[in-house]
Amino acid sequence: MDALEGERLESLTTADADGDERAVEAALRPRTLDEVVGQQRVREQLGLVLEAARMRGRAPDHVLLSGPPGLGKTTLAMIIAHEMGSALRLTSGPAITHAGDLAAILSGLNEGDVLFIDEIHRMSRPAEEMLYMAMEDFRVDVVIGKGPGATAIPLEIPPFTLVGATTRAGLLPGPLRDRFGFTAQLEFYEASDLDLIVRRSAGLLGAELEHEGAAEIASRSRGTPRIANRLLRRVRDYAQVRASGVLTREVAEAALELYEVDALGLDRLDRGVIDVLCRRFGGGPVGVSTLAVAVGEERETVEEVAEPFLVRLGFLARTPRGRIATPAAWEHLGLVAPTPTDDGLFDLD
Repeated sequence: MDALEGERLESLTTADADGDERAVEAALRPRTLDEVVGQQRVREQLGLVLEAARMRGRAPDHVLLSGPPGLGKTTLAMIIAHEMGSALRLTSGPAITHAGDLAAILSGLNEGDVLFIDEIHRMSRPAEEMLYMAMEDFRVDVVIGKGPGATAIPLEIPPFTLVGATTRAGLLPGPLRDRFGFTAQLEFYEASDLDLIVRRSAGLLGAELEHEGAAEIASRSRGTPRIANRLLRRVRDYAQVRASGVLTREVAEAALELYEVDALGLDRLDRGVIDVLCRRFGGGPVGVSTLAVAVGEERETVEEVAEPFLVRLGFLARTPRGRIATPAAWEHLGLVAPTPTDDGLFDLD
């Protein structure tokens, strides 16, 4: 099998990234707020927060960044530390399983440090309760011993800035959310912003990219910079192996056709979901578990990977009776939508 065809196709348009990809991403991240493309309102608001903190000579307020994966939450945390000239400590909610884990991290902070906790909504409850006091009073009570003989020893922490990132803001407890001085909701990017991101990344990668090629990659990137950069790297590979090395529109189209990413950014799984929904189930309504079995995937994969983008495109609707294909989905497949009926034929869940 060709090296290109051996790529895991289903990974190209997912917004999550593993450790290896995050290492590759590091070279493409902007270093300052001025280098960030898109998210204009968030950039302006955050810039004011940081500038005011610098003028006062104090650590900035705690910052909560929420939004879908791949939009730049980790990048903004790194920029906050860089703009403040501070050290950055990175961890994640799932890694903090006990209050002692958090106490060890907090005790190692220096004044003005930035602590970034990714997926902060997945922290354990004991650690979360310890974090309340650390954020508000810059101290924690470390409990030594067990039972009646246990002793709480107060531990002072130098002023620091916590940057929390979450893809599920609704799962954050109110007391934790209220302790953040600044909250930013990151939105999906416009194609014009992604075009600029792709061109900037191509320059950093040393790839020769034409404007039409950048526009083609941007239009298929699902509004997500991480996906745009991933598609750029795959188009670059294709250009080097099967073309002249220049990333033209024709090369981008051929490469993304090979990787099964269509003009709207739908991949094999996305098309499989709407194809099954339309051709086998008459457009629905149908339960998500039945839909997952029909496309040969886990329910969680369909629900968390494919459905959000299909709903955002207006191809799929979630209803109390099940999933329904919209007229736009039928049109995208080149099919004629049937006349709506009131019969719910399939199991719902």
